[in-house]
Amino acid sequence: MSAPEELRYTEEHEWVATREETLVRVGITEYAQDQLGDVVFVDLPEVGRQVSAGDVFGEVESTKSVSELFAPVDGEVVAVNDAVADSPELINSDPYGEGWLIEIRLDDSAGLEALLEAEAYDALTKG
Repeated sequence: MSAPEELRYTEEHEWVATREETLVRVGITEYAQDQLGDVVFVDLPEVGRQVSAGDVFGEVESTKSVSELFAPVDGEVVAVNDAVADSPELINSDPYGEGWLIEIRLDDSAGLEALLEAEAYDALTKG
């Protein structure tokens, strides 16, 4: 289970995909969803909410546990994936695609540099 090369990652198991220069999409990794088990509920923030890197922005509840979601970068939440709210199992079936969680308009794209590249994230999860 290796991490897609084109994404960036956090140590809290979120992935970040650059959509435009100042827009990113955020989700949880395949590793994270595998550790959680069957996801049954997702709590996501309102569009317009300001987040800072490291802030809790929501929760994912599975049959095993409840896990907090952490913002990987500073910015404004500009979209939430309503499909995941209605069908949380999308996180399990397609964590890097239909199972995305939120989109953030970056305050500063330099924040992406602090995130892990795929190789470093793979090393973290195999550690």
